[in-house]
Amino acid sequence: MVVGALLSSPPGPGELRPRLKGLSDTLWSHPISGEKFRVSLPTVERWYYASLNREKDPVGALRRKLRADSGTTRHLTPEIKNWMQNNYRAHPSWSGQLHCDNLRAWLAANPSYGMAPSYPTVLRYMRIKGWDKKPRVRSPFAPGRMAAEARLQDREVRSFEVEHVGGLCHLDFHHGSRQLRTERGELVTPLALCVIDDHSRLCCHLQWYWWEDTRALVHGFIQALQKRGLPRSLMSDNGSAMTSAEFKEGCARIGITLANTLAYSPYQNGKQESFWGNLEGRLMAMLEGKRDLALEELNAVSQAWAEMEYNRAIHSETNQSPVDRYLNSKSVLRTAPETTVLTGAFRRDEPRTQRRSDGTVSILGKRFEIPAAFRSLYRVTVRFAEWDLRNVSLVDPRTDATLAPLYPLDRKRNAEGLRKRIGPAPFDEKKPPEEKSDVVPPLLQKLMADYAATGMPPAYIVDPKPYGEVLPDSENINQEEQGQNT
Repeated sequence: MVVGALLSSPPGPGELRPRLKGLSDTLWSHPISGEKFRVSLPTVERWYYASLNREKDPVGALRRKLRADSGTTRHLTPEIKNWMQNNYRAHPSWSGQLHCDNLRAWLAANPSYGMAPSYPTVLRYMRIKGWDKKPRVRSPFAPGRMAAEARLQDREVRSFEVEHVGGLCHLDFHHGSRQLRTERGELVTPLALCVIDDHSRLCCHLQWYWWEDTRALVHGFIQALQKRGLPRSLMSDNGSAMTSAEFKEGCARIGITLANTLAYSPYQNGKQESFWGNLEGRLMAMLEGKRDLALEELNAVSQAWAEMEYNRAIHSETNQSPVDRYLNSKSVLRTAPETTVLTGAFRRDEPRTQRRSDGTVSILGKRFEIPAAFRSLYRVTVRFAEWDLRNVSLVDPRTDATLAPLYPLDRKRNAEGLRKRIGPAPFDEKKPPEEKSDVVPPLLQKLMADYAATGMPPAYIVDPKPYGEVLPDSENINQEEQGQNT
């Protein structure tokens, strides 16, 4: 702005000095702050000649130069840097001031490693290295936490978003910020289950439960599927409910790819964690004055808040409301099947050994009867949900087909003595059974022929005494003598 006039209209012979003097006497206005200022004559002259040397880029020639020692740490020796790195790895929850104080104490005991740097120098070096203060954890030496910390240090973190609606959904439980009173008068912290679409950020379903178990997970997830449809994949943490056999096998049966985040890594499910902050900051904040809040009432207001405010508010990243983005974007959702199909899908398959005595199997300590048509099966596969044994089925593990429903053993009914007639044996019904014959089996015939071919004498003497007859005494004595001689 100051020397631009000299570049656009170069001065003639003898005009440079007066024009530079006029520019130095001019009262300029700062282009950003609007503050009035003047520029000295030597400064204007220096700026002018600097811009002439860089005719192609006069602005770059006048730009502020970096210091020659910018980005370097002259007062930090290699020993100090190594100590700071090891100390941060061991104590990532320390503040910068605490790191600096411990560094000074260490250098006081080891003066040969250099002079103690100032606090701004230590803080600047920690910022360059990305050593931010992290929250203190209760179990820092847990294997899962250590693996998560190693991955976070080794791999970069990037935000992501799938291209289509229904390509990915997020699922998680959240402990509420306040306790509710149960029917028994106990104070219990409820848990919220939420399913969010990744592309549109739409809240598919939100519901509060007393427990974080597989039953509650399946109950809420089925409602989300019936409201919005079947997504292609699902991301959740490694909770016991998310890793249960019922939930994993159920997602596989209805064609949903299940992906679990790394343990102690909530940032991998960041969209879900951001929703919890919105839930606590707005919904739960509006319920602060509600003293006697029941679980049913909390679920009612949560549904209204999710559908009427969250799903219709403009999202800061997408600049659209979740419901508009959900309706106007390309979708890969599939139509959800009926409730009975979804409920039957979220069950586990386990092999059992059928009892030959009464044709029953044991499931969670309860005995179930196997139909007589499958009495010949030694090992059977049963499908059941741990929280609901009213729906137990016998399935074929090769084709995943349901063979028959299984019912509990009814001892009282069996005590009446009524028994169903068992059908024909598992033989060919068209071919009549052959009559038994006195023919020697083939293997025994072969053994007798091989023995006769050896030429060995008989290995026993035939007893001459017929069954039921008594021989004379003389014959008995002769037989005893003959036996002794033999």
